[in-house]
Amino acid sequence: MLDGKTALVTGGSSGIGLAAAKMLQENGARVAITGRDTYKLEAACAALGGDAIAIQADISQAHDLERMQAALADQFGKVDILFANAGAAFNSPLGKTDEAMYYRLTDVNVKGTFFTVQSVLPLTPEGGSIILNTSWLNQIGTPGKALLSASKAAVRSFARVMSAELLDRKIRVNCVSPGTIVTPIHRGKNETDDHFRAYVERIGTQVPAGRMGQPEEVASAGLFLASDASSYMLGAEIVVDGGRAEL
Repeated sequence: MLDGKTALVTGGSSGIGLAAAKMLQENGARVAITGRDTYKLEAACAALGGDAIAIQADISQAHDLERMQAALADQFGKVDILFANAGAAFNSPLGKTDEAMYYRLTDVNVKGTFFTVQSVLPLTPEGGSIILNTSWLNQIGTPGKALLSASKAAVRSFARVMSAELLDRKIRVNCVSPGTIVTPIHRGKNETDDHFRAYVERIGTQVPAGRMGQPEEVASAGLFLASDASSYMLGAEIVVDGGRAEL
């Protein structure tokens, strides 16, 4: 399906990013992953095996993106597929959120996503596919999540505008919009397995589908958007949330 293609997955050390990198690789693409934690990144790259490469990068830092672009140019020469998956998530209650929290979240989700796309564009050939990871929260008003929801709504808007800007280059930009997915971002630093299982079960009861989603279910949507099967989709959003934002 993706033979001869190259793909970059940001935030590829775990969760949705790692699942997406694996699925793209299994379907013929040569994959690069990025992450901030060198140890986790190298472990993920080893798990992928083959000719996968790892690039340590924090997408909120311009110099890291410059280094990432240089490494991709050297290793791949081109980037046919970008899955801009890296993101931050935490609560931001209106009365308890300070400026540092504001910048910590928006620097990754908004600034980081925008400049990730900008840095990869010079390497993206005609017919390339860019997939942005937004969230079911971009559609609803959830107390305590104003910044996260707004940042993901911005990413959703990026897909529409970037698609319009890149029409002449035949580069498509679309979104995947995950619901609550079983990934490390939902797990506390010192949380036990039992506590995390209880959390997964509790949150699952709030989802119409009756459970939290799995990273592979979002990765499958990403694979579709990366492939020619979605060639008539521009600025679109595939919601993978078990019905949470719709029902």
